Amino acid sequence: MKAERTHYACEECGEASVQWLGRCPACGSFGTMREEKKEPAMSGGSRPKAEPLPMGSIAEEKPRITVGIGEFDRVLGGGAVPGSLVLLGGEPGIGKSTLLLQAASSLAARGAKVMIVSGEESAAQITSRARRMGVLNPGLYLLCETDVEAVAEAARELAPQVLVVDSIQTMRVSDLDSPPGGVNQLRECVYRMQALAKEVDCAAFLVGHVTKEGILAGPRMVEHMVDCVLYFEGERFDSLRILRAAKNRFGSVSELGIFEMTDAGLVEVEDPSHYFLGAREEPVSGTAAVVVMEGRRPLVVEVQALVVPSRLPSPKRVSTGMDHRRLAIDVAVLERKARVRLADRDVYVGISGGLKVSEPALDLGVCMAIASSRQEKTLPSETVFLGEVSLTGEVRPVSRVEERLREAARLGFRSLALSDRARLRYGLHGLKLVGVGDVRGALAAFGIA
Repeated sequence: MKAERTHYACEECGEASVQWLGRCPACGSFGTMREEKKEPAMSGGSRPKAEPLPMGSIAEEKPRITVGIGEFDRVLGGGAVPGSLVLLGGEPGIGKSTLLLQAASSLAARGAKVMIVSGEESAAQITSRARRMGVLNPGLYLLCETDVEAVAEAARELAPQVLVVDSIQTMRVSDLDSPPGGVNQLRECVYRMQALAKEVDCAAFLVGHVTKEGILAGPRMVEHMVDCVLYFEGERFDSLRILRAAKNRFGSVSELGIFEMTDAGLVEVEDPSHYFLGAREEPVSGTAAVVVMEGRRPLVVEVQALVVPSRLPSPKRVSTGMDHRRLAIDVAVLERKARVRLADRDVYVGISGGLKVSEPALDLGVCMAIASSRQEKTLPSETVFLGEVSLTGEVRPVSRVEERLREAARLGFRSLALSDRARLRYGLHGLKLVGVGDVRGALAAFGIA
């Protein structure tokens, strides 16, 4: 009898080794190498011959399955595609199961046949949570099972239009001798779920765990296998939840969905700009309004800055909601090009509402808020600041200005500060334009130089 062969695989990236290693040579993680048994290759019989087809003879794809939750459909690109595999990841307790339960109930209410597979909760627990949230639907089918073959057999008999698996780390293939969540188990389970989704022609949603670094647990190959990778983000003690797409074969990855967690589940935020924009009767130093683009959606956010004397040899530069390296560049430009003394000051910058912004259009607002806090002078509350700041201190134009202007005008802003080289094609929507060439000129224009 041939002895079983074993190897060691990294739980983070899937790197394999013939011997155990304390540190993965590929991703550098410590203590993630786990023993896995190699399964012998199956001697397959005859299989049908695969023949290429001309693209003109292939039928068009089926219409998308609309979830009925606008923010969810937006991130998916207009709805779920039949035969696709969607992987949803997020921190423990962030609301992944709640979101999919609400989506399943909405789909069932619209006449779709939905099957929920749970390897973590019992049917009574899921039903109790659905009743508490007010989304209990008799049309939902529940299956508490961890064996992939049993799930596949039930799905073939029921033929659902939507399949939800919570979570993929609890699923296992009985043919493999490794524990659930292992590299081999996870890879094989996702592969079989992918084949099942195409066989039954259903949209499959898989819940995935994340590591302490915030990335999906398991080998990177899993993200390549699925059609769509979604991340559900938010702070544990904050009610705001944001759904982002890291990969989407059927839509854009720049869209995001915004929810608020309540006692009755997740509620869509219909007007995100009002949510992110701090309501204040009188202007306060250290604040500036900026219009950012998240996908095709313009959002007005408030940049808040606090500049205080520092007693440290190296003053702090702390940011929340923006890249700390970008903050360091903005501070350096202010000090070198605008003569704003910050070498002996700690600088703290945050985006109100908990939103994370990465686009460079935030730069001018950040610089104005920092200078306002440093000089203890307020900026006009009816003005929006928009522009990218270069290393030379120049304020550069940003893209999609007209959409940003329209959103600012809708919220009652009266003036807009942006690059004097910006080209507007459709007017200013009733806003007064303040053109600035560089950061120093922008500070002088608003009296905080």
